[in-house]
Amino acid sequence: MVVLNRIYTRTGDDGATRLANGVQVAKTDLRVEAYGAVDETNACLGLARLHTTDDADLDRILGRIQNDLFDLGADLANPPSSDEDPARVLRISDGQVARLEQEIDGMNAALAPLTSFVLPGGSAAAAALHQARTVCRRAERAAVALAASASVGAPALRYLNRLSDLLFVASRRANDNGQGDVLWVPGANRG
Repeated sequence: MVVLNRIYTRTGDDGATRLANGVQVAKTDLRVEAYGAVDETNACLGLARLHTTDDADLDRILGRIQNDLFDLGADLANPPSSDEDPARVLRISDGQVARLEQEIDGMNAALAPLTSFVLPGGSAAAAALHQARTVCRRAERAAVALAASASVGAPALRYLNRLSDLLFVASRRANDNGQGDVLWVPGANRG
C-alpha cells in the first residue's frame, strides 16, 4: 500500500531525486527520463479517455493500461538486482504484453484496410490517442536508451513497443473503425 501524507518534501530542490530502491540520482538520469515519459503517456491516456466514454470496451482497455503504466513506472524506477525477490518487486510481466497483443488483434480485425499512412486526427478521441502514441514512442526510446547502459527488464521494453501499436489501432477504432481516418497523400501540396 502506498501512503502519501506529504506532497512536497523539498528533497528535490537541488535537482536530485531518489529511485524506488532509495538510491539518489540526478533528475536528468536516464532512468528518471524513462519513467517520466511513461508518466506523460499515462497523462495523455487520461485526456484521451475523456473522449472514449461512448466506447465502453475501449475505455475499459485504456483504464487497465493506465494502471499497467503505474506498474511500468515502478518497474523502471527500481533497477533490477540479482538478489531481488520476485514476489516483492513489481515488474511488467509477459502476460501484460500478451494481453496487449490480444487486444491489438481483436481491435484490428474490425478495421478497414489501410491504403496509406494515417495522419493524426479525425475524431477528438483518435487525435488524443495519436498524441498518447507519440508520447509512448518517446517513452520507448528513453527506455531503450536506458537499457543501453543499465539493466531494464525485457518485458518492460516489449510492453512499450506493443502499447504504441495498440494506441495506433485504438485511434483507428475511434475513427469509425478506420472509415474516418485522415490519410496521408504524398506530395499533395507541392507546387
